[in-house]
Amino acid sequence: MRKCKVYVHDVEAGLLTETDAREYVFTYRDGYRGAPVCLAMPVTKSVYRSNHLFPYFFNMLSEGANRQVQSMLHHIDENDDFGIMLATAQHDTIGAVTIKPV
Repeated sequence: MRKCKVYVHDVEAGLLTETDAREYVFTYRDGYRGAPVCLAMPVTKSVYRSNHLFPYFFNMLSEGANRQVQSMLHHIDENDDFGIMLATAQHDTIGAVTIKPV
């Protein structure tokens, strides 16, 4: 199981988890009142679940040659979306969302 904290405008918004069964779970932090991570995931107490990395987070990943370079530099399998996201989405992302490993 791997987890990361999700920040919106440098404010902790919630927790994203990849379970051992390759299910993805996102929950907003209790009391969070800021902007949503994305329009498809409005702020709620409900738990978001998916069998695939949520599209918003998947779209934060590089593609093609950039992804291959990131994979080699960080010693991460090129097909490990969650691992590459953990390694590359901590700083200087496009948009307001950043990721910090737990």
